[in-house]
Amino acid sequence: MPNSINSKTGRTLLTRRAMIATLGVSAAFVFAAAAPISALAQDKAAEVPVEELMKPSPLGELELGPADAKVTVVEYASMTCGHCAHFTNEIWPEFKKKYVDTNKVHYIFRDFPLDNLAAAAAMLARCAGHDKTFPLIEVLFEKQAEWAFGEGNPVPRLFKIAKQAGFTQESFDKCLTDQKLLDEITAERKRAAEVLGVNATPTFFINGKRLQGAPTMENFDKMIEPLLAKS
Repeated sequence: MPNSINSKTGRTLLTRRAMIATLGVSAAFVFAAAAPISALAQDKAAEVPVEELMKPSPLGELELGPADAKVTVVEYASMTCGHCAHFTNEIWPEFKKKYVDTNKVHYIFRDFPLDNLAAAAAMLARCAGHDKTFPLIEVLFEKQAEWAFGEGNPVPRLFKIAKQAGFTQESFDKCLTDQKLLDEITAERKRAAEVLGVNATPTFFINGKRLQGAPTMENFDKMIEPLLAKS
């Protein structure tokens, strides 16, 4: 089943103290936990208002494909989520080729970090710059087992990957202590939980309707193809 936040409190699993100890960076980099999950989140509504879903993120959207496509797919993902990594590594290449590269789908990626390390990775992807953001996201998911679940301090492992996207030690440290960026990622996550009912990753919305079941190509096809067939 998808990775989820604490169902009783709606809070992430790492505390402020654990955050600093785990990442070994400035105390300014502390992931603010989201507010308790709303009733909508607990109900996991099958559909949300499109106008609410499509309100732009304060971060600016990470998007591919034409904005006027018949179908818009919004993904909420956490960089430390194994199911998200599976989607990106195993399903995304076929999904992108079939729907995004053919201009049939407008795809939007939004951050929903489940822990502080995921927030750090999300910050780095944003700091990389738009032309490098999606490639860095893909690399982070591809190498998730190396940087997210290895023993010891994950920061050197993150930096090793970030260097491939052009980071220096200075730009890496500056990114991870950018409080404004962290606040914006936190706000995006909080709104997704409280307004859209997101409480697990990955969560997909297809023209406002939540994807039911596992994110497989078969399940995507079942929802997308009828929408594309409409006149």
